[in-house]
Amino acid sequence: MWGRVTRYTFQVVIKFRQTARFTVGGRSVLTSGLPRRAWHDLYHFFMKVSWPRLFASFAGFFVLFNLSFAALYTLEPGDIANLDPHGYWGAFFFSVETLGTVGYGDMHPQTVFSHIVASAEIFTGVMSLALITGMMFARFSRPTARILFARHAVIRPFDGRLTLMLRTANERQNVIMEASAQLRLVRDENTVEGFHFRRVYDLPLRRSEQPIFIFGWNLLHVIDDASPLNGATAESLAASHAFLLLTVSGTDETTGQTLMARYEYSAAVLRWNHTFVDILSRGADGIDRFDYTKFHQVEPLR
Repeated sequence: MWGRVTRYTFQVVIKFRQTARFTVGGRSVLTSGLPRRAWHDLYHFFMKVSWPRLFASFAGFFVLFNLSFAALYTLEPGDIANLDPHGYWGAFFFSVETLGTVGYGDMHPQTVFSHIVASAEIFTGVMSLALITGMMFARFSRPTARILFARHAVIRPFDGRLTLMLRTANERQNVIMEASAQLRLVRDENTVEGFHFRRVYDLPLRRSEQPIFIFGWNLLHVIDDASPLNGATAESLAASHAFLLLTVSGTDETTGQTLMARYEYSAAVLRWNHTFVDILSRGADGIDRFDYTKFHQVEPLR
C-alpha cells in the first residue's frame, strides 16, 4: 500500500487511456483502472503540459476549428461574396479572417445562411480566445520557486550528535519571507501482522523556519533515540527502498506569491561521514562571498 506518498509523485506520463506511469523515490510505479476524462480536466492538463505541446494543442484547435466552419460555409454555394480561391480552401481562409476579426473587405457573407454561420463562428471564436488568453495568463502568472537543492545529503557528527544535514539555496537571490521546511522519511515496512506497508515519518528539524531566506540554508535533523533513522544504515535504507522528501515553502517578497518546491533524496545519494564543502568565505576586504560552484560538493570527514 502506498498510502499518502502518491501525492508526492511527479512527471506523470500517460501511455494508455487508463494507465499512468509515475516516478516515486527513484522507483517506477504503474497505475491503471481509473477513468481518464480529459475533457473534464482540461485546465489541469494545460497547466502541466509542456510549452511546445501547449502551443501545438492551440494550433491544432485553430486548424480544426476553421476546417469545420469552412465545411459549413460550403453547404450553400455562393454564400460568400468574392470568394478567392474558389471552393473549400477559399471558405477556409474566409473562416480564418472571420475568426481573427480581420475583415480585409474583399470576402464577406452575402446570404442569411452565411451570416448565421459567421455569427456562430464569431461567438465561438471570441469565447475560445477568452479561454486561451486566460490559460496563457494563468501559466505565465503561476508562481515558480527557483530553490536549489544539494544533490546529496550528508550524515555526520555535529555538536556531539549524529546529524542528517541537507542544504538549500535561493537561486533568485531575493527575499523569501517566512520560509518553512518539512522533512519526511518514506520507506517500506511490514506490520506485526505481516502486512506490507509504505510508511511516512516526519523528521523534525532543529530549525524548520527561516524568516529571511536569501542565500543558503542548512537543514539539520538530529538522529537520536526518537528519530526514525536511529540505527539505520546505508544497506537497511536501500533494502527498504527508503527516500527523504524535503519540501520548502515561503512568500516571495517581490511578488507576494507563495512559493513551494520539493526534492527527493534516495538512499543512494546519502553520504555517511561526509560534510558539505563550505561555500562561504570572507576576503581580505571583509566582504562575504558565496561560491555556488561548490554547492553540490561533499567531502569525507577528516
